[in-house]
Amino acid sequence: MNSQLDRITMNPAVCHGKPTIRGLRYPVDVVLDLLAAGMSVAEILADYPDLEAADISAVLSYAAQLSRVQSVELLSA
Repeated sequence: MNSQLDRITMNPAVCHGKPTIRGLRYPVDVVLDLLAAGMSVAEILADYPDLEAADISAVLSYAAQLSRVQSVELLSA
């Protein structure tokens, strides 16, 4: 899985340092928004020819990694 996550890069000179795919100007959040809106991987790849299927998998792996919560603390009211 590390090789997948290697496709996600952050560079202050590209998209203001937002996570992007392979240093290209395709932010991870844009691809996640497209998937959430119902676009298929094939449709995304057709619309963005610079992307590869492995890039979409990397985006999903990155999102899964971010969603892992180590602990939750309840706050008193």
